Order: sequence, then structure tokens, then C-alpha cells
Amino acid sequence: MPVPDEDFVVVHSPDEAVDRLAALHRQATSALGEALTRYLKTREKPTAEQQRGFRYPQLRLTYECQGEVPSTIRAYAKVQVPGTYSVTVTHPEAFRGYLLDQLGPLLSDFTVQLEVGLSEQNIPYPYVVEQGDELTGSGVTAAELARVFPSTDLSAASDGTADGLYDWENIDPLPLALFDAARVDFSLKRLQHYTGSDWRHVQPWILLTNYHRYVDQFIRHGLTRLRDDPRFVRMVLPGNVIIERGTSEEDARAVADAVVWHRYQMPAYHLIASDGHGVTLVNIGVGPSNAKNITDHLAVLRPHCWLMIGHCGGLRQSQTIGDYVLAHAYMRRDGILDRVLPPNIPIPALAEVQQALQEAAALVTGEQGDELKKRLRTGTVLTYDDRNWELRWAQERPLINLARAVAVDMESGTVAAQGYRLRVPYGTLLCVSDKPLHSEIKLPGAAGAFYERAVSQHLLIGLAAVDLLRNRLDSLHSRKLRSFDEPPFR
Repeated sequence: MPVPDEDFVVVHSPDEAVDRLAALHRQATSALGEALTRYLKTREKPTAEQQRGFRYPQLRLTYECQGEVPSTIRAYAKVQVPGTYSVTVTHPEAFRGYLLDQLGPLLSDFTVQLEVGLSEQNIPYPYVVEQGDELTGSGVTAAELARVFPSTDLSAASDGTADGLYDWENIDPLPLALFDAARVDFSLKRLQHYTGSDWRHVQPWILLTNYHRYVDQFIRHGLTRLRDDPRFVRMVLPGNVIIERGTSEEDARAVADAVVWHRYQMPAYHLIASDGHGVTLVNIGVGPSNAKNITDHLAVLRPHCWLMIGHCGGLRQSQTIGDYVLAHAYMRRDGILDRVLPPNIPIPALAEVQQALQEAAALVTGEQGDELKKRLRTGTVLTYDDRNWELRWAQERPLINLARAVAVDMESGTVAAQGYRLRVPYGTLLCVSDKPLHSEIKLPGAAGAFYERAVSQHLLIGLAAVDLLRNRLDSLHSRKLRSFDEPPFR
């Protein structure tokens, strides 16, 4: 094994690695935070020596192969070629579970050397400012702070590894993970802004919806689980409003009703479990831009799965309002990802997720076989960026016909493509809320009746699918999502 750099320390276990990463990150953010506070009060600038301490910790792994050829069907936590791999790490304590899940199998299956030290990458000062209140009334502008302290460098926060933009034959070190510390911190701040809650509350099982009525049902479900299921300990609502297990039903309902969710563009609701396998629901609103935006940021948390549970237009005469569509293919006409994932790249359905969604539909509806097929149709979902695509029906009809599309929406193809691109297992179960080609449109009275009848059952199917997938975690992280050149971490 090579001799480590002077600033790096060899560690011998995953826990030791995470402990040292956490200590270095704590030391760096504390030093930066204290220097920032000092400057706001006295205008005292940090010295060059102090500024050298404002750096992210780095994890480095060296693999020399030495004739061993480990064999594993695992899709992650493995090295494919000899070399040195590294990544800067932020909030290592919060990501402890994820880091241990990656490092444990790696150290068990491969002969590697692990080192931890300080990187050359500075921590931007905005990432140690929690709320922004610290700057209020100081008389110091953001532009002035950027001249004194490390500031955000967007060239250092990219998706180059995920998008395959690097030549693995000619880079050293190789990437150890998809996202480095700067990219992760970039998204953590935006998650707080868009969802209205601390990113630490986001659970590894995520439901995405495009209608707020699903939120009402999720809150009702969450309060019931807090009352009846000891696995769940609290619910966190937008604004970091917390309902603890044991809160009276009356008090919990009052708290939930008082939440001002419309302050946030994509409000999130978190049902937190003691075993770390809770569920988050995000109301992403309408459109592919929102869908890409939120999944760009959720991806850095490395969730186990995200599922699109929303409404769609049915395209077939045989469909009925309230029927379900299980997407097994996506026709992407959203345009939002064309530069990084061209629409001619197929987005495969993941068998593990498809099976769980179909089983969940059978469990919740109580229907099997032909009876279930009458309500649950598997087919291609067409995702547009134009809500009024019907006005181009004459031009679009031939293409839709060739694609055999059975449903149309504005988010599902984007969500699935993001899962494929960012290696997050994905799936889609939609509910037919109108049939625009057959004069069954969303009239106010009919829409209200539909929502009352269908939303609750649809959400329960998504939650039941999550329960099934949680018990099949080993098979969920599929090799179908891995490319030729992949970092060891999933």
C-alpha cells in the first residue's frame, strides 16, 4: 500500500473513518462559524492560517487489486478497477448510516486502504449559516462576505460523475461517490428552501405527488400510524412543525390545520420511524421543471426509492375515471433533461418496484387477477412540458398512437429519468382523473367527487408498496442503474 500523505490518517474500520470525518467537519465548520461571527461584530478578518482550516474533510480509498478478483452481485460498495478513489464529505454524522453501509461491504470484500484527512476544497460560508438571521442588522452585505470568506463556487458543484462526463482512464483520483461535499451542501440548502423543513427530516422512502389533496390523506394516515404503530415516532410538517407520538388526536389535528404550507414551493411531510425507514411525501406541484428541481436535491440524500403517485389523463376509451396506470415505459416529451439524458435513451422499468406496486394495489383494493386488470393498466406514460397539449392533438396523435401510450401527465417521465440518471430506484403509479380525448374532463363537481373517492386508496397503495420494498431492500438497488464507470458508493 502507498504511504499516506502527511495530512491524512489511515483508519482501520468504517466507524473510525466516519468518526474522524465527523471530527474534522465539526472542527472546520466551528472555526468558519466563529470567524464569521467575529467579522460581523468587529470586522476582524480571518488570518491565512485560520482560513486553511475552513476545508471539507476527505475520504480516500486505495485499491491495488493484488491478484484478487472479488465476485459479488451487489450493485454498489465494490471497486471495479485498481486505483485511488476519493470524495469530500459534508455532515458525516448525519450521513453516518449511509457511509457505514458503503464502507462495511467494501472493507469486508476488498483489500483496501482507507485514509481520512482535510481536502483542498473550502467550505463556502453560506453553508454554515443556518437561517440567515445571523446576518440581519450587521450592515455587512453578501458581496462583502464573499470577498473575505470562501464563497460558493458553482464550477465546483456539478453532476459530472453522475452524467459520465469524466474520462476514467485519465483522472486521478477516481470518484468515490456520485456527489462531493460542495454538491451535497448546495442541495441541502435548497431542500430547506423549497420544502419548508430541515433536510435531516427527509426519509429514505419518498412519495412525490402533483396534487395537494394527497397531503391531507398523508397527514391523516400519519396521525393514525403515530397512534397505532409503535414503529413511528413523530411527524414533521412544513415549517419544521413537529407532532410527537402520544400527542392527543385533537391537539395533533389542530397543529396540522395551523401549518402554513403555501409559504413553500414544494412542501414536504415526513413520517419518521424509529428504525430509520420512515416515509416522506413531497407535493411537487405541476410540471417537469419542479420534478427535476426537487429530485436533483433529494438525490444527494441517497434515498432507497422515490415513487410518483399522482394524477394523469387517460388516453384509452376502455379506461374509467379512478383507474390506475402502472408505468412500464415513458415517452419523454418534457424536454427538461434532453441535454444530459437524451430522450432516445430508454428508461427501464425496475422489476422490483413494478412488482411491489402491483402487489400493493391488490392488497389495498382486495382485487386479484382479471378484476384487478380492469382497474390497473400497465403501459406507456407520456410526459409533456405543455399542460395544454390537447390543442396540438392533430399533430401529436400519430406519435402517441405509435407509442401505445395509455396515460399523459407532466412529471412521471422526468421523475423516472432522474431516478435512472442519479441512481435512485423509481416507479410510477398514476390515477386517471380525466379523459381529455373522450370528453371526460375535470368539471368542478365531478372532480370533487373523484378526489373524495380515489385519493385515499391511491395513497394507501403507494404506502403499501413502500412497506413491501422495505422488506426487499437487498434486491432493490439494481445493477440496471449502474454504468461502465461507476464510483464504489451507490
